[in-house]
Amino acid sequence: MEELINRVVQNVGLDPAIAEKAVGLILGFLQKNAPEGEVSTMFQNLPGAAELAAAHGAGEGGGGLMGGLMNMMGAGGGVMALGQQLMSEGIGMGQIQSLSKEVFAYAQEKVGEDTMGAIVGAIPGLSQFV
Repeated sequence: MEELINRVVQNVGLDPAIAEKAVGLILGFLQKNAPEGEVSTMFQNLPGAAELAAAHGAGEGGGGLMGGLMNMMGAGGGVMALGQQLMSEGIGMGQIQSLSKEVFAYAQEKVGEDTMGAIVGAIPGLSQFV
């Protein structure tokens, strides 16, 4: 995961600690929301991904006003909750898009287009960020 985090630091401009947490949040989100088989394949090909997801991705659900509104509307949060979590870490919308593109490009390099396509296709709204 160090290679991916360094890529995010270099290409997105995030502090290393924020980059690590952001990647962990994205991996945790995918672990909870993507098809289990594809996520297993992805994590097997990304050494350290499961640990990073466990360390940083456990809080998916979105708190605050936006999270409360989404819960009232019956939305489980999904991509919007992930975006809110990333913004609460001080990551701007432009950086979120760059961050997600880096994470998905890296994962695609490691597991292939078919696996990542299945993951992106299974999560509503995710395709607009990758």
